[in-house]
Amino acid sequence: MDARLFEELGEVFESLDRDHAVRVVILTGPGKDFSLGLDLKSAGDLLISLAEAGDTDARQDFLELLHGWQDAITAVASCRKPTIACIAGWCVGAGVDLAAACDIRIASSDSVFSVREVRVGIVADLGSLQRLAGVIGDGHLRELALTGGDISASRAASIGLVNHVMDGAENAMVAAAATAARIAQNSPLALRGIKEILNAEREPRVAAGLRYTAAWNAAFIFSEDLREAMQAFTEGRDPVFSGR
Repeated sequence: MDARLFEELGEVFESLDRDHAVRVVILTGPGKDFSLGLDLKSAGDLLISLAEAGDTDARQDFLELLHGWQDAITAVASCRKPTIACIAGWCVGAGVDLAAACDIRIASSDSVFSVREVRVGIVADLGSLQRLAGVIGDGHLRELALTGGDISASRAASIGLVNHVMDGAENAMVAAAATAARIAQNSPLALRGIKEILNAEREPRVAAGLRYTAAWNAAFIFSEDLREAMQAFTEGRDPVFSGR
């Protein structure tokens, strides 16, 4: 997931939201994986350049960029059309943020999930910490976010991260399409009302949490830990964090 994807994601979902011909949206990955998360190479280069600048303007530039990425994921969550994430393979980092913004998640049995940001020295900042609390509960969310560990599709289903697990990517898409067809038979006005009412309680809390998280990460963009994480990724080794 790179800057271009985030820009297009927001535009596409705003368009889908306005299109009266659209009843349900299925979101899936372009290949064997749903999403490997943020493109760490391009993101790392950007973060290092901002950190080297080391001034208030650099911090503000990062904050504005992050707000734009958050808004793109929020466009998915705010879409008044029901959304289904059809997940196969890896669903990592920002991919989990994207899946969490959808109403329903259907996964292939080979899916692997990870809220991995802590392993690269940052706080997950695109919505997982805010939206998943009401989906999987505080305890499971803390475990995923604090360890940065990987969990299987079956574990994801057991904690409520996904609604259904199917045998293989093809069957997952069949199930997603069948679910979409059932939803599409219902009144568009009722569907919109359900989403808006459910979102009315959640989204103000999510919005406040997103802005706080963005401010936190912007404050620590110059940390040695973040620089070490990006350098370790470039060198293909595990980072050694110092807490500075």
